Amino acid sequence: MIKRIIENPELASTLDEDETMELLKRAESIIQQEPNLLEIPSGNVIFVGDTHGDFDATKIVIKRYLKPPNKIVFLGDYVDRGTDSKQNIDYLLALKTIYPERLLLLQGNHEGRKAMYFSPANFWQELSPALSGQYAETLSKLPYVVSTSNGIIALHGALPSVSNLQAIKKIEFGSELWRQIAWGDWQESKGDVLGDEAFTGRPQFGAAHFKTIMKRLSKNVLIRSHQPTAKLALYQKRCVTIFTSSAYLGIVPTRTIAIADLEKDVRTIDDLSIKEI
Repeated sequence: MIKRIIENPELASTLDEDETMELLKRAESIIQQEPNLLEIPSGNVIFVGDTHGDFDATKIVIKRYLKPPNKIVFLGDYVDRGTDSKQNIDYLLALKTIYPERLLLLQGNHEGRKAMYFSPANFWQELSPALSGQYAETLSKLPYVVSTSNGIIALHGALPSVSNLQAIKKIEFGSELWRQIAWGDWQESKGDVLGDEAFTGRPQFGAAHFKTIMKRLSKNVLIRSHQPTAKLALYQKRCVTIFTSSAYLGIVPTRTIAIADLEKDVRTIDDLSIKEI
């Protein structure tokens, strides 16, 4: 089954409930061995923003970049909003079972079904109770953060209020620190912790929080997604927000990815390659 999907991604749409359950359990057996913090020492890294059911975007990225010496990091939110959520996440999970060290899947808030309410949730609402429960269990095991040797930290939303990088490994799913990572927004304010946004409840952070946590973690650039209203680059071009989903076209101008060569210093977005797909 998995080999068939790798050879022909369109077959991801044909999985029945039993086959989907088998895929989820096989993927979970691999994912649960990964720590919350994944560290990449060398090579080229392709960072992919929210795909939100944009199966076309996912296929383009995989076809172009899933080859040595590349590693691909997806920043979460694989489901909901778009039309092909199940196909999108099933294809990525199938790939994960074959390329566990080359394909890194991080957790976004739309993978946190066990811990929080969010909307839209069309993917989750269309599943049977059994499948919904298994997807929620499997996706809750996804790691949170990627760190590179040349000063990049990558995650879905905002930086957690931790004292050092290794503390990320101890963050519990559903905790307040997890919520900062999966749900947090950045604002242009000079402030620190700005409280929760009144309508959505999303935690808000300003430039002071960014500067403080980046210094603690000894990082230069944050690459994240999650917030379509954010500028491509904030805070002296050190906070980079990318999106790789047609679900946001009209809010963001195009689908983008970020590419980093880990042999080169990265100080700002100018040291990354931002590409349209």
